Amino acid sequence: MAKSLSNDPFESVRITEFRNFIIGRFLFIMGLRMMGTLVGWWMYELTGDPLALGLVGLAEVIPAVSMALYAGHVVDLSDRRNMILRSVLSYGVCVALLIFISTAYFEESFGKSSIATLIYIVIFITGITRAFSGPSFGAILSQLVPKTTLPNAVTWSQGTWLSASVTGHALAGFMIAGFGITGTLTSIILSIALALLIFNSIGNKPALVQAEKKTWESVKEGLRFVYKTKEVLGALVLDLFAVLFGGAVAMVPVFAKDILKVGPIGFGWLNAAADFGAIIIVVMLTVFPLRKQQGRLLLYAVAGFGLCIIVFGISTFFWLSFFALFIAGMLDGISVVVRGTILQLKTPDELRGRVLSVNSMFINSSNELGQFESGVAARLMGVVPSVIFGGCMTVAVVIGTWFKAPTLRKLEY
Repeated sequence: MAKSLSNDPFESVRITEFRNFIIGRFLFIMGLRMMGTLVGWWMYELTGDPLALGLVGLAEVIPAVSMALYAGHVVDLSDRRNMILRSVLSYGVCVALLIFISTAYFEESFGKSSIATLIYIVIFITGITRAFSGPSFGAILSQLVPKTTLPNAVTWSQGTWLSASVTGHALAGFMIAGFGITGTLTSIILSIALALLIFNSIGNKPALVQAEKKTWESVKEGLRFVYKTKEVLGALVLDLFAVLFGGAVAMVPVFAKDILKVGPIGFGWLNAAADFGAIIIVVMLTVFPLRKQQGRLLLYAVAGFGLCIIVFGISTFFWLSFFALFIAGMLDGISVVVRGTILQLKTPDELRGRVLSVNSMFINSSNELGQFESGVAARLMGVVPSVIFGGCMTVAVVIGTWFKAPTLRKLEY
């Protein structure tokens, strides 16, 4: 794997286009995380049913996963900067639709059940957009910085994503409390619009391959690469099942409202806790990058994440719940950086869209199917037992991976 000869932690951000990229990405992801936090709170307010939160995840994951492979093929044949612009614009249109259905006029005219149904439809549309946006944001990195700078750029990119998540989750709680649903959505669309302007300042990033192969042949090429590259496959499978069973964050609205009784502000902080922990560890890894035994550390981190989820499920105290999610976020931050670096360093430039679309399938399915699994498990087992069960299953997945994927356990870069 390519290694940077520089020890400068700011190596990649000295490149103007990459700097503009992470600023735009911060604003965009902040808006999306505010939107996700708001939709969870809004849906639980409308329905009072934890299963409804799971169905929100399902509404997004179905189109995101089903279109991911085709999206990767399209991304590899497209100007990646233009793909990002189209994706951001599409999200902006979706937020505008949510603003309309959040108004008092709409609720008085059509009722809460109609609002809930339309939210599912809008989230379904964002799932389609997400299938294209995820690979585009990952694939463009190699066109913004030299390959020797990629590990540093990946860490900065992940740090930007996580810090934006922290800000978005926390801001949403305060905004909901102070300005209501419509006011919060208005601030979200402004953030997305500003991101669109910044992304527009980046130069064109044309496709690196030509449309010589049929779509299905092109898609299979990306799948074959992932299957044959055992370190990549092992990291993706670990993430899939660990997050699938450890998706306790989906139940945070229920914990905040019914168990911890902390209201929308406490809800926002609980939502931000994991991301806050993650951004701290990513900053540390930017200054002090992992030098050896990254695969082993990845497995330790995911196991610790599962243990933190168990603590969160048991806790009835706000600060204990907050710190359980905070530590879980720190451990997840290690996982995110290691997995992201493996993907960027192992993947050839001409396959990035397709390989990262496979990655998006795993991430989307683990997060959103995890949200759905949490909703169903909460309905069947109760909220607290379902979260404890999920944490236990995450630890079990790590134990299985330890023995079944020795190349991942021994991986170093």
